[in-house]
Amino acid sequence: MSSRYTGIWPVAPTPFHDDGSLDLDGMKRVLDCLIDQGADGICILANFSEQFLISDAERETLTRLCLEHVAGRVPMIVTISHFATQIAVERARYAKSLGADIVMMMPPYHGALLKGTAQQTFDQFKAVGEVGIPIMVQDAPLSGVDLPVPLLVRMAQEIDMVRLFKIECPRAANKLRALIEQGGAAIEAPFDGEEAITLLADLDAGATGSMTSGMIVDQIKPVLTHYYAGRLDEATAAYGRVAMAINHENRQCGWQSCKAAMVEGGVIRSEFCRHPIEPLHPAIRARLIDLLRPLDPLVLNWGK
Repeated sequence: MSSRYTGIWPVAPTPFHDDGSLDLDGMKRVLDCLIDQGADGICILANFSEQFLISDAERETLTRLCLEHVAGRVPMIVTISHFATQIAVERARYAKSLGADIVMMMPPYHGALLKGTAQQTFDQFKAVGEVGIPIMVQDAPLSGVDLPVPLLVRMAQEIDMVRLFKIECPRAANKLRALIEQGGAAIEAPFDGEEAITLLADLDAGATGSMTSGMIVDQIKPVLTHYYAGRLDEATAAYGRVAMAINHENRQCGWQSCKAAMVEGGVIRSEFCRHPIEPLHPAIRARLIDLLRPLDPLVLNWGK
């Protein structure tokens, strides 16, 4: 297995001050914490970064700050999703100009009714591919756009820059297995997502890496390390150790779990999320921290 696109590539949360303004110093600390946790790569401006609550000007600020601060320590993925192909292309050019390694994008969609057809989706990825930066296709339920395996295989085979796939749809393992079988060598990096809630099944299906949240990177990474080495019993045990925390994150907290853990560990000062997102219920937050403490993750001690 090539080590180029393997391992754990967490999504970095975007920290805000309590007044809702960007916490740029906190953003740097988030990135340093993820690297110290052993991240093999980092993704910014994704859904778990609250990209839908960030202005265009803030996106540019964050892209530049993150790429300059990481400065090549790990590969960086910049999310560029947009319904308008022209804007997706402009975002890709900007990310490439600042040294991004990969861009990630969902198919074109806007709300429940504006969804790109298969051909429109292909054409948008083709246009971004002409920028000349590797693309990760994000197959996420949030878009509401169906990305059947034959379309993904066609994109991989006909668009040179489409090399990576983040599959986080229901029954992801089935889709990953079909994608790899039908796409062959064109599927260079099949990843899973959804906070690694189906990680073992996805690895069995051929996933080469996982894009999790940034909450417990150091605790999930051993699952992948053991699995790559063929130590399947150890991988299963390592996953069992973190499964309850992952389940609580995925089913109860979403991206707010990472922020809560990072506040608890002194990485950032505020877990503020912009309206209309409501704070975590105190009982949900307390249960999260109770599930994390026995794991002794770096995030709970990093800033103390």
